[in-house]
Amino acid sequence: MRAATNGDGRSGREDLLSEVLARDNMRAALRRVKQNGGRAGVDGMTLEELSGYLKQHWPRIREEILTERYVPQQVLRREIPKSGGGMRELGIPTVLDRLIQQAILQVLQPRIDPSFSDHSYGFRPGRRAHDAVRRARQYIQHGRRVVVDVDLERFFDRVNHDVLMGRLARRIADCRLLRLIRRYLEAGVMVNGVAVERHEGTPQGGPLSPLLANVLLDEVDKELEKRGHAFVRYADDCNVYVQTRRAGERVMESLRRLYANLRLRVNEAKSAVAPAWNRKFLGFSFWAARGGAVRLRVANKAMATMKVRTRQITRRNGGRSMSQVAAQLRSFLTGWRAYFRLAETPRVFADLDEWIRHRMRTLQLKQWKRGKTVFRELRARGLPLHAATTVAANARRWMRNSRMYLHIAIRNTDLDALGVPRLAA
Repeated sequence: MRAATNGDGRSGREDLLSEVLARDNMRAALRRVKQNGGRAGVDGMTLEELSGYLKQHWPRIREEILTERYVPQQVLRREIPKSGGGMRELGIPTVLDRLIQQAILQVLQPRIDPSFSDHSYGFRPGRRAHDAVRRARQYIQHGRRVVVDVDLERFFDRVNHDVLMGRLARRIADCRLLRLIRRYLEAGVMVNGVAVERHEGTPQGGPLSPLLANVLLDEVDKELEKRGHAFVRYADDCNVYVQTRRAGERVMESLRRLYANLRLRVNEAKSAVAPAWNRKFLGFSFWAARGGAVRLRVANKAMATMKVRTRQITRRNGGRSMSQVAAQLRSFLTGWRAYFRLAETPRVFADLDEWIRHRMRTLQLKQWKRGKTVFRELRARGLPLHAATTVAANARRWMRNSRMYLHIAIRNTDLDALGVPRLAA
């Protein structure tokens, strides 16, 4: 039975830790952690090994948590490339600590989430990035054509533990659970085999981090609401929509102060007050169609990232079969198309389809190699004698041959049969 909550999401029950450790909650957490997958942490334990470990050790671990003797293990730090260049630091907790964090999340999120601002969309049940993008478009359509685009400087690495725990203590009253969460925040980081203490930050990669981020940033959301602003926040990306640049500059200065109260800094290099058309939001940008309707398109940066990945998959020196390349393309492009389906640019997608088919044709030409093999394959596919001879003699002119003749020998329907998806479909 759920505890009642007051207006700020704070639970009236103080023994939330027992709810976290309840059998049904732990079983649900275990299922979710296994579904999410992920690699081992600093102890090397895999998800496949977790269930067996719990059968043997869970009674002891549960008792340590209840008596506040449990110490989370260090987080394994890994760097992954960011889409716009540079590296993003991820923290990988052990599978056991991921399980405990997930169990905490399942108890806290239903209690706290309903108290969050309606303008917040990131990492919340029943809310998606598409919902945030649609709301941003609505604000622009209603005449708020200037955006205050705020990027926080290394947000997940700069979260102040004292400030965060103070905000969380306003919402939950179980001191044991609060102390356990603080131990997770303060767990060290393992970098290249060296243990490093952590005095601030909530590393990306743990199940609990997104909820804690929303707890902290909700204070700014509520202040913006109080002032009547039109805004959308997704995790640490916040866009406020206003009618004039002058109003936008005032809002930006106000946001600097509000975030400073949370010991956070605005990244001045990536933040701006600008026309909404000139900024991107969650991979989309906006444009004005005839009649004044505001439309969505794929932002230039997201488009460039997609092309880089497609070139990697269809590179001509990979030593893979056409069916293998098509399977990789299908895996990548199906998800890409699903996310960017809101974009209202069918001609752009049709051009991308043509470009992708050209790359697949040049890949096939490279696999046929040069001379008689190319000639034989082309003739077998119905290419006229003079065309097959021309292509075979110039087989290394990949893109030119693709555009001149290969579309006859390798038809769009052939690529469809391989499973290459169409973005414009």
